Amino acid sequence: MGINSHQEPPSPEPEPKTRSRTTVKSLYKALTRGDLDTVAQLLSPELEWWYHGPPNCHHMMLILTGKSNHRDYRFRPRSVTTVSELVIVEGWEEEIMKVYWVHVWTVTDGKITEFREYFNTWFTVILQVPSEDGKENVKVWQSEPQQRLNWSLPDLVLTV
Repeated sequence: MGINSHQEPPSPEPEPKTRSRTTVKSLYKALTRGDLDTVAQLLSPELEWWYHGPPNCHHMMLILTGKSNHRDYRFRPRSVTTVSELVIVEGWEEEIMKVYWVHVWTVTDGKITEFREYFNTWFTVILQVPSEDGKENVKVWQSEPQQRLNWSLPDLVLTV
């Protein structure tokens, strides 16, 4: 018997967008399990943070800093979208708390380096693209439940 010299070619590396999306999804799964070791491995020690919303809704910050238990607020992503270098995750809870949230993550070299949290704020992402006149703004993402939920919320625009 001879050795089979035919080997499968190595699988191609996933696209950076796919890797970033997988990293962020892994974070939410680890948070659901309360697996803080995995969460720590996914986050850069120099995590940059922005927050917009009511002062009492800093839920993700409280969880990631250990000031709150992962069971105190459960993030249930309803959609995950990749736009440019960003991974946008949104979710809402209509029944109990009437909250809507958008998380915008930046992943660099497999680590989450930036996090923006928007609570009870409609959200639009604009991408600046080259045009004949210089740069043109193109809407690439908008909050999903704006048409479904009858809430009055402020609207923010993020330009990338």
